[in-house]
Amino acid sequence: MKFSELDEKMRVFETASDRCVLPGIYMVARLDGRHFHTLTKESGDFEAPFDEKFRDLMVNTTIHLMTESGFNFIYGYTESDEISLLFLLESEDFGRKTRKLNSILAGEASAKFSLLYGKLGSFDCRISELPKKDNVIDYFRWRNEDANRNALNAWCYWTLRKENKTKVQATKAINGLTTADKNELLFQRGINYNDLPLWQKRGVGFYWKTIERNGAERRELVTDMELPMGEKYGEFIKTLL
Repeated sequence: MKFSELDEKMRVFETASDRCVLPGIYMVARLDGRHFHTLTKESGDFEAPFDEKFRDLMVNTTIHLMTESGFNFIYGYTESDEISLLFLLESEDFGRKTRKLNSILAGEASAKFSLLYGKLGSFDCRISELPKKDNVIDYFRWRNEDANRNALNAWCYWTLRKENKTKVQATKAINGLTTADKNELLFQRGINYNDLPLWQKRGVGFYWKTIERNGAERRELVTDMELPMGEKYGEFIKTLL
């Protein structure tokens, strides 16, 4: 059998599950850190519940994906151990094949994070296919509000852990509490949740802005650590679309 015939025969098995995102559909890639709970909470390298060193690892990994990966992203967002990336609507990167997009982005993020950290860190990736602008706005509001929920829970949990509560005791103590109850738990211990840094509660956004410098216009990436929330955040995302 000639190589060309063998090649054609075997590639069918490799590409049989290929699927492409239809034109006119928005794509968002979401990358999640694999076993990052162990990496961040048990390695001893980072302060709980939030550490600027870890934040900067995620920020610089996102910046790399936005600027050096070769993809056309118009917005990036990171909170906790995850990254979300909004493709340009007209993007034709790798024929919009989800298998290629997922594998390349997971590999790129894992490699960059590991180089920055000096230890192995890996990500998985999945593509959300969003038919309307409103779906895109809702997606990023969802992740933005998830950041706030996670931040409040993390502050309560780790505050109790630092009082020598066990994992079970700390989890049980905050289970079933309302948002107001959790705020009060922190307030009684001298922590005003409203005064905590916005990046902890809302995540970090990345978007392109045209800036005039020395008489010439150029596009630069903005890193925003003071994102709005709720309707205002939705309106902000709308301006990017």
